[in-house]
Amino acid sequence: MRDYAIELAQKVESPADKLNILREYLQAFVMRSLHESEAFICLSFVGGTALRFAFDLPRFSEDLDFSLENPKGYEPVRWMGKLKRDMALAGFDITLSWNDRKTVHTAWIKVAGLLKDAGLSVMANENLSIKLEIDSCPPAGAESVRTVINRHLMFAVRHHSLPSLMAGKIHALVTRKYSKGRDWYDLLWYLSHRPPTEPNLTLLQNALNQTQGSGTFRAGDWREMLSEKARNVNFPQLLQDVEPFLERPQDARLLSLAHFKELLVA
Repeated sequence: MRDYAIELAQKVESPADKLNILREYLQAFVMRSLHESEAFICLSFVGGTALRFAFDLPRFSEDLDFSLENPKGYEPVRWMGKLKRDMALAGFDITLSWNDRKTVHTAWIKVAGLLKDAGLSVMANENLSIKLEIDSCPPAGAESVRTVINRHLMFAVRHHSLPSLMAGKIHALVTRKYSKGRDWYDLLWYLSHRPPTEPNLTLLQNALNQTQGSGTFRAGDWREMLSEKARNVNFPQLLQDVEPFLERPQDARLLSLAHFKELLVA
């Protein structure tokens, strides 16, 4: 499987695309291992990578994010042990660390040698890393669905519905202290649907209350909040951030204040 991952990367010319494809193959490998561990009895797949795997978002993503929906049977140390064995058996030189001392439990999955063999590094010990995070105390109100995914590998997952994923993205945009091009690109993708996707307002309100304090923000005002945020965004900087992750890099040019002004009108 390691050789297959390198073969996939060598089919494209751009170094950015090679890196994206290698990382995405590893993400799929991790997801299949979690599926085999029956982790999705407990977890829901969330975030930008879930949007790509479950809804074909045309941008690559870096991290794997999950929400703990059912603590019964939650055995992440066992899951990580199986994942480490699976990756070693597939030929990957892997190190894996696990930290559950905070509310968001975190694993770092580091694979050595893959970047060098794919022609992306001259150093054999340079790692390709994936961060895996599990929110052990997520806000209430999410809707989850089950989907069989076939992207590089086939596996079944539970993941948040599109409105619930959108609520998570709006929460990040409203509360993050800095602007990420990937967040704004994802918002553009949501808003460009016809009819547009509407967020899960119950989940959004609960998330805002949890992180910002009850009564600080009103979920129903999300369009006004994001319009205000957009007025203070450095859009040329956003383009540079998101462009290396896009299947069609030219789509980055769609990120503009004018477009968000039009799309955020109720």
